[in-house]
Amino acid sequence: MRLGIFGGTFDPIHNAHLFVAESARSLEGLDRVLFVPTRNQQYRASALASPEHRCAMVLGAIANNRAFKLEEADLRPDSSGLTADLLPILHAKYPDARFTFIIGADSVANSSWQRFDEVLEGLERFVIAPRPGVRAEALQRVIAAVPKGLRERIATLNMPEIPESATLIRTLLAQGRSVRYLVPEPVWQYIVAHKLYGLSPQP
Repeated sequence: MRLGIFGGTFDPIHNAHLFVAESARSLEGLDRVLFVPTRNQQYRASALASPEHRCAMVLGAIANNRAFKLEEADLRPDSSGLTADLLPILHAKYPDARFTFIIGADSVANSSWQRFDEVLEGLERFVIAPRPGVRAEALQRVIAAVPKGLRERIATLNMPEIPESATLIRTLLAQGRSVRYLVPEPVWQYIVAHKLYGLSPQP
């Protein structure tokens, strides 16, 4: 079985996340994509919504796609938030799977990855979704630092750049503005019901 690993804070999950996951599933021939929210984000600010809220929103967002699944392995209290530590857990849980890691180009270019070689060794593929504002040169610098034998596992997904981001969504919500149609309808309804991200006044 070929499984995609799509990690992140998902704070909140939005339509661009779903499009990236579906594109990777189709282009890479994946049987299933695991959405893996993290408890400890190593390279960005902490999530505003609790793990429970974020998982509930992910479940609502992916409910109508049988190829998508929530995976809570990176939400354990002892989770380091490092991909290198997550992969052995997933290999033990899915012993017959071959893994493809799915990530946005901004996370590759703007983060200082720890034990990146170790991450690539645990994967069949490492696929990058293009993001607005990320220059090809920045990606090439990261890839050039990888041992030559592992570079062939890295590929860029042939899909359009999607400008939507969770930061934009949180900003709009903090201003009391609607993000309906930027997020899946169940996510929008959940945000309204639980008044997440400083949503005020309620639309």
